[in-house]
Amino acid sequence: MTELTIHKDQQMPFVSHLLYMIKGAIVGTGAILPGISGGVLCVAFGIYEPLMEILSNPAKNLKKHRSMLVPFVLGWTAGFILLAGAVEKFFEAAPVLAMMLFAGLITGTIPQMLSDAEQEEKTSWSFLILSFIGFTVLFRLLKTAAAVSIEPDIFWYFFCGAVWGLSLIIPGLSSSSLLILLGLYQPMTAGIAALDLSVLVPLGLGMALTALTLSRAAAALFAAKRGMMLKIICGIMLASALCIIPELPADLTLLYAPAVFAAGYGTARCMDRKQNQQNCR
Repeated sequence: MTELTIHKDQQMPFVSHLLYMIKGAIVGTGAILPGISGGVLCVAFGIYEPLMEILSNPAKNLKKHRSMLVPFVLGWTAGFILLAGAVEKFFEAAPVLAMMLFAGLITGTIPQMLSDAEQEEKTSWSFLILSFIGFTVLFRLLKTAAAVSIEPDIFWYFFCGAVWGLSLIIPGLSSSSLLILLGLYQPMTAGIAALDLSVLVPLGLGMALTALTLSRAAAALFAAKRGMMLKIICGIMLASALCIIPELPADLTLLYAPAVFAAGYGTARCMDRKQNQQNCR
């Protein structure tokens, strides 16, 4: 009986840590891909609130969320460095299916978030509806706006970092899509690949400054009105998922796309259920 209990107690944190690593890998992979918001993926996988708490007050909250943060960061690093190349090839070979997969992953987490919002407090569904409408219009404007030609330098790489940090704080804002629009995405990613310090240093400073400055406000909003904030973010996530779903071509992709979307949706739902089981034990 004792051996069984020990084995069960050891297995539970392993499964939970593995789930956080998988989620981190997905967030890290999606962070640099056009059309994908790192903030949305963090919210989708239950990482957003703990991350805002850590950024807003590291001394107080780092130890509190350490068991989540370590496997998540390891997974994020693996996704960003090791898997991003493979996923980039997936996007090049089958961009429609790749976008459908990420759209499924995003929308698959919304039912659990809405359930959490209703358990927190009874708030009006108008928050979700208004955020969905507002951000759908915003994302459409960004997608249809004309490209701007900018000569990248240290200031603009700092701006790139600030936009990346902003997309973490504001779920639904796709930093990569905005940087592509400004013509900064390709030189930035080339500089990262070449480990160019003139790119990496201002990029890191911009990201850190934005995240640390705005995270306290985000954490305060969640602490005061968590139910309302969850519904607002669900609206943003729906708008984001709708925006990244591409037009389906009249070929075999038309048959595969719904199945890929369903696979992403089902995967996200399964991870949510598994995480809830771990949290309840």
